[in-house]
Order: sequence, then C-alpha cells, then structure tokens
Amino acid sequence: MKTTTFGSALAVLLALGFSWTRSSAEETQSADMRLYPPTTIEWKVAPAALPPGAKMAVLEGDPTKEGPFVVRFQFPEGYHVPPHTHPKTERVTVISGVLYLATGKALDRGSAKKLPAGSFGYWPAGMKHTAWSEVETVIQLHGVGPWQINYVNPADDPRNAKKSP
Repeated sequence: MKTTTFGSALAVLLALGFSWTRSSAEETQSADMRLYPPTTIEWKVAPAALPPGAKMAVLEGDPTKEGPFVVRFQFPEGYHVPPHTHPKTERVTVISGVLYLATGKALDRGSAKKLPAGSFGYWPAGMKHTAWSEVETVIQLHGVGPWQINYVNPADDPRNAKKSP
C-alpha cells in the first residue's frame, strides 16, 4: 500500500511539475503566426536613440518592454553609430549590405570586423563597440527587452543634441 500511495503522490507531483513547466513555456511562446515577405515590412523612422537616417521595422515583440523581440534596421550609405554599449546581449544578422564592427572606446577602422550579408554575430552585455555601413545595409536584431543603447561619450547620444531655438 505504501508503494501505491508513494507512486500516486509522485505521479501527482510530476503532473503538477509538467503543468507548471508547460505553462511557463507557453508564456514565452507566441500564440500567433506572422510572415513578413520583404514587400510587407513596414519601415519607420528609427528611435531618437540612434543617429538620424536609420529606419526600423518591428517584426516581433516590443523592444521597449520585457521579453523577446525581433527588429530590423535599415542603415543608409555611410551610416555610423558611435561607440556604445547595451545592457543585454546583442544578436545581429546582416540581411543585406555590409556592417563593420569595431570594439573599444574609439573608432578604429583598421581593427574592424567586416560582416557581409548572411553574417551573424553576438556580443555580451556591456561590450564597447561601434558600427557603420559604407553601403545601404539591413540588419536584424534579436534581443530581450527592454532594449537600451548607452553611448560611451554622452555627447555622441542624439538624444542629448541641443535643440535649435
């Protein structure tokens, strides 16, 4: 009888455990299906945290809120993001064009990594880096929100630009 009671109790505990695991997993999984052929992506002006000229498309989630998100950025020819960091891991796929990435406080084009279309990279939270494009470039960023960009030199932050009178 003890084995049966123990077996029943174990079965109940396991069922509760699997139920909790499934419930937690469902909370982080999407209930919707969305497809984004290139012609349907809605590009908007990128947030003020980035230098002017970039466009952004939110594909999944909300980068300003807790949770996973996917966004694309379209950088025009000659675009540059000054040295900065992020508080969370950054995961980037180059969709088209070429992205250059250098690390450190100063832009050192000689040490930059060239990431052509099809490249993927990720770097840890807090890593100082700068990025630029010489041709129009589209990247896809996968992250966990809320997303932030913190410029190494506060004067480089477009949000700190003095407004014209």
